Amino acid sequence: MTEDSQRNFRSVYYEKVGFRGVEEKKSLEILLKDDCLDIEKLCTFSQRFPLPSMYRALVWKVLLGILPPHHESHAQVMMYRKEQYSDVLHALEVIRFISDATPQVEVCLYMHRLESGKLPRSPSFPLPKAFEQYLNLEDSRLLSHLKTSSAVSKLPYDLWFKRCFAGCLPESSLQRVWDKVISGSCKILVFVAVEILLTFKIKVMALNGAEKITKFLENIPQDSSDAIVSKAIDLWHKHCGTPVHSA
Repeated sequence: MTEDSQRNFRSVYYEKVGFRGVEEKKSLEILLKDDCLDIEKLCTFSQRFPLPSMYRALVWKVLLGILPPHHESHAQVMMYRKEQYSDVLHALEVIRFISDATPQVEVCLYMHRLESGKLPRSPSFPLPKAFEQYLNLEDSRLLSHLKTSSAVSKLPYDLWFKRCFAGCLPESSLQRVWDKVISGSCKILVFVAVEILLTFKIKVMALNGAEKITKFLENIPQDSSDAIVSKAIDLWHKHCGTPVHSA
C-alpha cells in the first residue's frame, strides 16, 4: 500500500470512529515543521480543509505575508509588524479617518486601504455578477423574485464582499470562510451569499420590498451560520472543484 493510500485509509477510518480531521491536522503539522514553510502547500491545505484553531493565526500570517516562510525570522519580523501597525493606526487618526468610536472592523479596512494605496476608495468588486450567475444555477425562481422586487442591486454586497461577512457571521463561522479567502479563493464569498439566500428562501420569497429583503439579509439568524458555511463550501467545491493537497 502506498503512502497516499495509507493516508486516505486512515482518514476514512478516523472519520468513521468520530475523529474527523485527525489525519488532516497531522498533515498540517508536518508542513509547519519545515524550516522554510511551503506557501503553495499551505494554500492548498487551507482550500481543502478547515484550519485547526491552534494553527490558524500562524498560517494566516504566513499566507498574508505578515510573517516570512522562514521560522527563524518570525520573532524579529513580528516586532517590526507591531511597529508598522502602530504607525498606520496613528496616521489614520491624524488624518481623521478613524476615531475611538470607529468599529474595529472598519479600522482594519482603512488600514488595509492605506497600506495598499487605495484610501479612501477601494476597487470595484466583480462578485455581484458571479453571485447572480450561481444563484440562477441553483434557484432561478429565487433570483427572479429578487429582480421583481428590485432587490438585486440593493443587496448587502459591501457587507458580503468588501467586509467578507464580518459583522454578518459569528466568529466561529467567519474563520472557516476566511481560511479560503486568505489562501487565495475570494470566490467562496459568492457561494456563502448564495447559500444565505437558499437557506432563507421561504423568508425572502415572503418579502416583497427591496428594503425589507436587504434589512433581513443584513441581520440573518446566527444559529444557522455553521450550516450555511458548510453548505457554501460544498457549493464552492461543486462549481469550482476540489484542490488536491500534497503533504
